[in-house]
Amino acid sequence: MKKMLIIEDDQIVGTIYRHKCQVEGFQVEIAGDGEAGWNAIQSFHPDVVILDLMLPKLNGVEILKRVRSHPQFKDLPVIVLSNAYLNTLVQDAWNAGANHCLIKANCTPKQLVELVRRTLGTGDTELRNLKPGTTPTTPATPAATTTHDTHDTQFVADLRRTMLSHGTDTIAQLRGLLQTFVKTEGDTARLTNLFSLYRRLHSVTSNSAVVGLNAISKMASALEALVKELYEKPKNINPSTLRTLASSIDFLATLFERGTELNLDTHTPPNILVVDDEVISRRAIILALEKAQLKCVSVDTPETALNLLGQDRFELIFLDVDMPEMSGFDLCTRLRNLPLNRDTPVVFVTSLTDFESRARSTLSGGNDLIAKPFLFIELAVKALTFVLRSRLNPSP
Repeated sequence: MKKMLIIEDDQIVGTIYRHKCQVEGFQVEIAGDGEAGWNAIQSFHPDVVILDLMLPKLNGVEILKRVRSHPQFKDLPVIVLSNAYLNTLVQDAWNAGANHCLIKANCTPKQLVELVRRTLGTGDTELRNLKPGTTPTTPATPAATTTHDTHDTQFVADLRRTMLSHGTDTIAQLRGLLQTFVKTEGDTARLTNLFSLYRRLHSVTSNSAVVGLNAISKMASALEALVKELYEKPKNINPSTLRTLASSIDFLATLFERGTELNLDTHTPPNILVVDDEVISRRAIILALEKAQLKCVSVDTPETALNLLGQDRFELIFLDVDMPEMSGFDLCTRLRNLPLNRDTPVVFVTSLTDFESRARSTLSGGNDLIAKPFLFIELAVKALTFVLRSRLNPSP
């Protein structure tokens, strides 16, 4: 019997993975933090390690470095689980010797077991030759419902119902942690409270991913990444980022209330329009959207934008304010008279953040405003909130 060590600090996630892997014939141990994980590697001698990157006491990259520097474990297969937005940390994991990196929100327990079997069956040569971010192909197999699959489905469904039933408590905890952070004085204490908010969001991301609540997982994952960036770069904490956190947690509450209504797998990619006459600014918005796996159409003049808006419906529009010939405010006023986009959310991206500008953005029909220079992940969170909300409440 092959031995598997799961290093994961979230109890629900660890339980689900252990259950699935035990059913598939593995001897499984779980370690709840980085130090416990490293100790378990030395005592348990696993054949494969499933490693979360964000762990207390010792993070996943640090564990990988220890494993690869130890003669006894340097060839031990390690499969990393990560948040989709933590690109730098994932790259560090590749550089430290991960055999494969999986995005939690995109990986079911069954897929994880299949990858483990391939890893143990073929050695790690095939996986080490893969470029970061790629996934080995799986040979097609006839569709069949096994006793194990049925039991797994019921097990995950029960956990999904439990998570949704505790949604009100989860949101209350997130709101309470955010309020505590906002009201706390002193840099050290504030950052401690911000880290607590990050850990809670990390748990929501992981739990919702493994029980198939993909909309909640996608939203929580983006929020988790935003809080992590604010924790690492406190100078970026400002009224704009705090408003974004508060409004996004409110929307996360809506996703919990609506449960499984929103299945992202059944939707086509969103249609987003970006209007900005500055090349660098326009490119920055595009890159920020790509963080949330959102693609867009970008144009550099208001007239071109009006032509597109008259022909096609968009789910979200980003407008620069200071453009030649026609301001973003005027463009927004005009597009509100176009049947296809009269209700499309509009976010202004501008260096003008005074009260008068905010008032004009609202009067012209705008829905939100983000200040330049902006955090890429903050803009990604805003975009994701608007897109998911439109999918929940589609226009007639």
